Amino acid sequence: MRIFCAIFLLAIGALAVDKLDVFGHQWSVPNAGDWSVMKENGSPILHMLVGREPLPGARRPFNFALAETPAFREVTIEADAKPLKRSLIFVYAYQDESHFDYIHFSTDTAAKIAVHNGVFHVFGGERVRISALEGPAAFASVDRWYHVKVVWSGATGDVQGFVDGTAVPSLHAVDLSLHQGRVGVGSFDETADFKNVTIAGSN
Repeated sequence: MRIFCAIFLLAIGALAVDKLDVFGHQWSVPNAGDWSVMKENGSPILHMLVGREPLPGARRPFNFALAETPAFREVTIEADAKPLKRSLIFVYAYQDESHFDYIHFSTDTAAKIAVHNGVFHVFGGERVRISALEGPAAFASVDRWYHVKVVWSGATGDVQGFVDGTAVPSLHAVDLSLHQGRVGVGSFDETADFKNVTIAGSN
């Protein structure tokens, strides 16, 4: 009983919501202490200080900053992003903590690690890969900036991830179950930096 209560309290604490203001939006984060907003040449950088493992239960990411916007039906997210370890994620079609999609940008190829470098679907349980395994890694190395773009249509379900202007084959998928939602940036269990984040969409 004590172990159950401890896990329950940990989960409740992790799901508590804090707020950050950056890039012209307010962002919800599970714990503001895991993040900081810095300045570089006068421009803000959203810095992840802590990488956290998923909560007990179905394995899916939770430590990401979610933009406080209306639910988009079509959206393009762009940012300069720096993986500080191997990877980072862009969330889209977010409806609640157990219904959303995300793109995992990684230095690993999907053929090497199937749960990296791909598009993933969360629908009430464990995250599931919904994109192909073929193609190169999204990132050649860590600790450098890349220009990342995600284009998603809720009408067609089509999503494509781009890195430095090039479409990455394993970052393309179609999901017909989620037609609208919010967007976010973060990591599955590592850390990353984000700057020049823009969100352009319609609802």
